Amino acid sequence: MKTTWKDIAPVPNSKEFLDIVLSRTQRRLPTQIRSGFQISRIRGFYTRKVRFTAETFSDKLQAILDGFPKLQDIHPFHRDLMNTLYDADHFRIALSTLARAKQLIETVARDYVRLLKYGQSLFQCKQLKRAALGRMATITKRMKDPLVYLEEVRQHLGRLPSIDPNTRTLVICGFPNTGKSSFLKNISRADVDVQPYAFTTKSLFIGHFDYKMLRFQAIDTPGILDHELEDMNSIEMQSVTAIAHLRSAILYFMDLSEACGFSIDRQIKLYHDIKPLFANKLTFIVINKVDLLRLDQLDQETQDKINAILKAGEVELLEMSCTTTEGVMAARNAACDRLIAVRNAEKLKVGTNSAGEATGRLGELIRRIHVAQPLGGMTRELHIPDAAKNKIRYAKDDPNRPRLEKDIEEENGGPGVYNINMKKNYLLELEEWKGDKIPEVFNGMNVYDFFDQDISTKLQKLEEEEEKLEADGFYDESDHRTDDEESEIRYKADLIREKRQLIRNDARMRKSALKNGALIPRSAKAKKLSEMDRGLKDLGFDTTIITERARAQSRGRNASIRGRSERGGSAMDIDPPEMTLQQRLRSKSRPADRSVSRFNRREDGLAKSGGDVDVTARSKAERLNKLGQKKMNRMARQGEADRHTTAAMPKHLFSGKRGNGKTNSR
Repeated sequence: MKTTWKDIAPVPNSKEFLDIVLSRTQRRLPTQIRSGFQISRIRGFYTRKVRFTAETFSDKLQAILDGFPKLQDIHPFHRDLMNTLYDADHFRIALSTLARAKQLIETVARDYVRLLKYGQSLFQCKQLKRAALGRMATITKRMKDPLVYLEEVRQHLGRLPSIDPNTRTLVICGFPNTGKSSFLKNISRADVDVQPYAFTTKSLFIGHFDYKMLRFQAIDTPGILDHELEDMNSIEMQSVTAIAHLRSAILYFMDLSEACGFSIDRQIKLYHDIKPLFANKLTFIVINKVDLLRLDQLDQETQDKINAILKAGEVELLEMSCTTTEGVMAARNAACDRLIAVRNAEKLKVGTNSAGEATGRLGELIRRIHVAQPLGGMTRELHIPDAAKNKIRYAKDDPNRPRLEKDIEEENGGPGVYNINMKKNYLLELEEWKGDKIPEVFNGMNVYDFFDQDISTKLQKLEEEEEKLEADGFYDESDHRTDDEESEIRYKADLIREKRQLIRNDARMRKSALKNGALIPRSAKAKKLSEMDRGLKDLGFDTTIITERARAQSRGRNASIRGRSERGGSAMDIDPPEMTLQQRLRSKSRPADRSVSRFNRREDGLAKSGGDVDVTARSKAERLNKLGQKKMNRMARQGEADRHTTAAMPKHLFSGKRGNGKTNSR
C-alpha cells in the first residue's frame, strides 16, 4: 500500500495553468490560415485548435486528479489523518471542482466543434474559435481557489512521514513533556527535537530500528490533554488517529515525579479516557524519569491506583529513565518481543467460517494439505526401519559418535586444505575403479549414447583385427619423403604463415582506420607527376599547361629568388617592377589578392594540343555533372545552403502585455 505521496506533480495556479495550455496549443499546431483557402480547410484548421486545447485541458486536469489519493481507497489511518490536517470535505470539494471543470471544458469543445462544421467564412470560424477558448479560459479562472488549496495540500503531503500501517509498530503516547521524544531518539536514529518544555512535538515523527533481524517503526505522537474529544485540536487529533487505526503496541508514558507539569491523577484519568482506543492492542505503562522518583517511593494510595490498571493482566509495567538511559533498551526489547509473539499467534490462529472451513493463515495451509488414504479400506501399519531406530545420535563430546565429513575435515587441516572426495562412496565392483575418470564426451560424441552391453566382446574383436593388420604390415611406412619434398613442404608452409600474417595485419589496419584514422592512407594520397600525366593522356587530355605549372611550383622559393637576381632585381622585391597591374593581381605572392582566379575552371583541362577548347569534352563533362546532381535534386535533401524562413516574430516569444484589439492576428 502506498504510504507516501512525495511524487505528486506540482499544481499550477489558474494563470500558469492557462499559459501552459495555450502555449502548448500554439507550439503544436499550425498558426497560419488565409481567406483564400477552401472553407473545409479553414473549418478543419480551427476545429483542430479547439479540440487540441480541450484535450490538453482535460489531460492536465486528469493528471492532477489521478495524482492525489482517493480517500475511499487508502488506509483508515491515512484517511483520518488527512481529515484532521486538511478537512476531508474541503479536499473532496476541491477535487470535484476540478472534475466538474473538466466535464464543462469537454462540453464546450463539443458544442463549438459542432458549430464550426457550419462556419461560412474565415471570420466566422475565427470568432467561434475565440469564443470557445474564451469560455475554457473563464472556467479555468474559476478554479483559482481549488488549485491554490491543492498545491498547499501537495506540499504538506510531501513532508508527512512515511508510515506503513501494517508493519511492526510501537506508538508512543501520553501527556506532553513525559519523555516520549527522548525515548524515540534513544531507540532509533530519528532526528527529533527534544526540549524541556511541553508541546515540543506538534506532528507525528517516525523512527526505524532493527530487532532480531526484523524492521520496526516507532511513532512519536504529540502530547494529549485530558479533555473531551470534541475539544481537541488538530495536533492532539493526530495522536488519536495513530492510536486508533495503527495495528501496534501502545506505550503510554507516565511521569511520577510530576516534572512534566501534570499530576499523577490527571495522567491516570487520561489513560482511562483513551483506553477504548487500545482495544485489541498490546498496552504498556512506561514509568519514565525513575532517576527522580520510582513507583515504590509513592504513597500506598497512588500505588494502588496504578496497580489497578495492571490487574487486568493485559497491561504490563516498564520502568526506565531516558536521561540516564537506564532500562531504555530493556523496555524496547520487551515491547518488541511481546509484539512479535502476538503477531505470530494471530497469523497461526485458526477459526471457522459459516461453511465450517478453517480461516486464517494456518487455515489456508491446512486447506492445501491433502492426506491420501489407501484404496479398498486397507490399513497400513506404521513401520520404522531398524537402521533409523539403531542410528547413533551425534554428540560432539561422545568418542563413539559417527564420524562426519566435518570431523574428517578438521583432522586433515580444516577448510581450504582438505578437499572432500565425492567418489569415495561409489558402489563399484573393484575399489580401484573409484578414481577412474569417466569421459562424458569422446571424439565429439556422448559416451552414454553409445553404451553397449556387448562392448567387451566388440572391443576384443577390434583388438584382434588390429593385431592382424600390424602382422600384415599394414601400418609400415613403405615410402619416405626425400629432402627436396620435405624442403618444398616447409617452404609452402612458410608462405602460408606469411600470407596469413599479411591478411591479419591488413584487417587490423582497416579496423583502426575505420575507428579513428583516415579512410585513405597518407601513402595513397601522394602521386607522381608522371603518373598523372600518363593517366590524363590516356583519357585524351592535353597536360602541357598542368605539367608546366606543377614543375614551376616545385622549384621553390630559392629558385624564384635566384631568377630575380639574375634578371637584375633585388631578392627582397615582391614582384618584378615590369609586372602589370593584372599580373600583380594574379600573383600568388600577394595573399590579399588571391581571390582573383588565374584560370578558367569551366575550360581548364579541356584544351587540345593547339590551345582550343574541346567542346565535345566540355559538354560531356557538363552532362555527367548534371547526372550526378539528379539524384540529390530528386531526393530534395536540405543542405547548408538551402534557404529556410522561420516566423519573423514568433508570437509566444515577442508578445508582451496586450490590450483589447491586439490579438486578432490569429
